[in-house]
Amino acid sequence: MTSPAPDAATVPRVAPKARLQWDEVRQRHVLLYPEGLVALNATGADILALCDGTRTVAGIVATLQQRYGVEGVQQDVSGFLEALAAKGLVVFGMPGGLDSTL
Repeated sequence: MTSPAPDAATVPRVAPKARLQWDEVRQRHVLLYPEGLVALNATGADILALCDGTRTVAGIVATLQQRYGVEGVQQDVSGFLEALAAKGLVVFGMPGGLDSTL
């Protein structure tokens, strides 16, 4: 099964089985999970750091647009989150705390 695609009101968070951390050896952020890791670029790490279970996708997009001085990143952020959700590394909830772990 796959997670539904996130919309602007969806609240993403890193799945309980995964952990975002700095890897001193690789000199980059990684997303660790029991079966392995995903090496992240700076933007990917920034997106996941904002996936704290309280911010909506729209809020994450707004923060990134302000931080980087760019517009139109909604599709890129959603695609990144969808790809990680397909691997079970991100879960989506709705404001108020209902998670979708399908």
